[in-house]
Amino acid sequence: MSISTIDNASRRETAIRLLFVILFAAIYSVTKLVLTTLVIVQFGFKLVTCETNSNLSTLSKSINRYIFQILQFVTFNQNEKPFPFSEWPSDDP
Repeated sequence: MSISTIDNASRRETAIRLLFVILFAAIYSVTKLVLTTLVIVQFGFKLVTCETNSNLSTLSKSINRYIFQILQFVTFNQNEKPFPFSEWPSDDP
């Protein structure tokens, strides 16, 4: 395999990754909005009941892990694509 073939394949992979980065940047924006909503609702629960909602806590943990996976991918610290191209992160560490 010649160097130019390797360079072309590498450029193609990088271009495809750029498309995924753009996609995950959009997903990240939506996910931040969802997480902000969860924070507001959780504060509401805490103010009204003096307790946090365990279901909201579990959901927010998995969303936090998902955001982390997105950031790892778009910053080239991880090559595995986040959900929906892999499993949704659990709330377990």
